[in-house]
Amino acid sequence: MLLSVSRRTDIPAHYAPWFYNRLQAGFVLVRNPRNPHAVSKISLSPDVVDGIVFWTKNPVPMLGRLDALRAYPFVFQFTLTPYGPDVEPGLPAKREVLLPAFRELSRRLGPSRVLWRYDPIFLSPRYTEAFHLRAFAALAKALSPYTEVCTLSFLDVYRGIRHRLAPLQAAPCPPDAQRRLAEGFSEIAKRYGLRLQTCAEEIDLSAYGIEHGHCVDGALFSRLLGCPLAVRKDPNQRPACGCAESIDIGAYDTCRSGCVYCYATASAASAANHASLHDPDSPLLWGHLSEADTVKTRAMRACAQRQLSWDLSSL
Repeated sequence: MLLSVSRRTDIPAHYAPWFYNRLQAGFVLVRNPRNPHAVSKISLSPDVVDGIVFWTKNPVPMLGRLDALRAYPFVFQFTLTPYGPDVEPGLPAKREVLLPAFRELSRRLGPSRVLWRYDPIFLSPRYTEAFHLRAFAALAKALSPYTEVCTLSFLDVYRGIRHRLAPLQAAPCPPDAQRRLAEGFSEIAKRYGLRLQTCAEEIDLSAYGIEHGHCVDGALFSRLLGCPLAVRKDPNQRPACGCAESIDIGAYDTCRSGCVYCYATASAASAANHASLHDPDSPLLWGHLSEADTVKTRAMRACAQRQLSWDLSSL
């Protein structure tokens, strides 16, 4: 199985000690988002975890203990945008902290395992098409020695974030703007040797050399493992999502970064409340089990087909 850490919250940025504790314990408990009293016990044994995808805007809290992950193939989906504190108020300084963190992560893991995300793209009086083209060019120049791919995603305005976007006068990119940006980004990416892909986008941008992406990429993990990986497309994601099936161990309403576009956090107050209940020694991301909870061990198996070696030299 592949592990997602996590689409629901930024575990590397805010809960790294908890995650390392769970690796040592060998399991994690995850509440069902639709039925919080239904709890799954997820094994973290390398015998069943084929690989880990970390989703983060700030991996710094994890950098000191990466050796604890040596039993697992893993990659980082690292979101790094040019937005200011009006959009991403809880992030460290990008030039002084996050850009160096990206470079350090790449030096330690290799460019193929640090995947840059320019995500989400929206338009406003401040963040115009011209702004995005300038900003993307500057980031591409800075990051191109340290990554091989950039994933683009355009803003989806969920009902729960409209009130947060209103002060910015932010709006999603219409299809014609998406195509103009795609054309400009593609020219920049070619200049710096970067491959572009989209995340869960219906629009076809193949004319600009931009393909539909796989953020949880079974083919990438097959290469890291050195053997085929029998994984199917994730049925729990949106139809346009190309990700391989994975198990997410995060929890909604727990990220403290405060990004105004975040669909996974209902409010800053809700996130702060759940974060206040976090115990790094608990098997749950926040809180503890109660008598009302039912815990079921999730059946899992490794998907790596190690007996089917790609090395046929002995035949």
